[in-house]
This record gives sequence, C-alpha cells and structure tokens, in this order.
Amino acid sequence: MRDTLENLYFGNITPNDQTIKSGTALKEAMEQSAECEEKLTALLEGKEKTLLLRLLNAENEVCSTMALENFILGFRLGMQLTVEGLLGSDDGSLIEPNKEG
Repeated sequence: MRDTLENLYFGNITPNDQTIKSGTALKEAMEQSAECEEKLTALLEGKEKTLLLRLLNAENEVCSTMALENFILGFRLGMQLTVEGLLGSDDGSLIEPNKEG
C-alpha cells in the first residue's frame, strides 16, 4: 500500500500514458484515423482546412474529457463497493450472517 501511495505522490502512476499494442483493432483504427486526417488536411486549404482542424481538436477534447469523467466515475464506484464491502452495514439482507468465532 505504501509503495502505491509513494508512486502516486511522486507522479509515477499515469494510467492515461499507455502504449497501444500493434495488431489490435484499436491500433488499426487509430492508424486509419491518422491516415484520413493527413489525407484530408493535404486536400483542403484555407477555411475548410481550418474548420477540419477545429473539428478534430474539438473531438479530441470531447474524448479526453469523457475518458477523465469515466475514470472518475469508475474509481468512485470501485471505492463505494469497497466501503460497502468492508463496513458490512445492514444492506437489507433477509439472511442473518453467521457469527463464528
């Protein structure tokens, strides 16, 4: 536990800094996206090119924000499950737990 807290404190835990495995559907989709962006950017000029780049930047911002929100929601849910599991409060169960030892 202490190692994890120290790594968190020193900034060594970066779940958003990941390498995507080659040959996966995600890697292929990312490569296709980059290729399409490059080809479209080369074809467009002026306002159209600026509009495309603004769209791509906005989409990246939306994806980044949603990833952060989903991470936070998942973390909170995990902590809620942990707390409920550890506290063992009355959860409305109809069966009396065994009280051994």
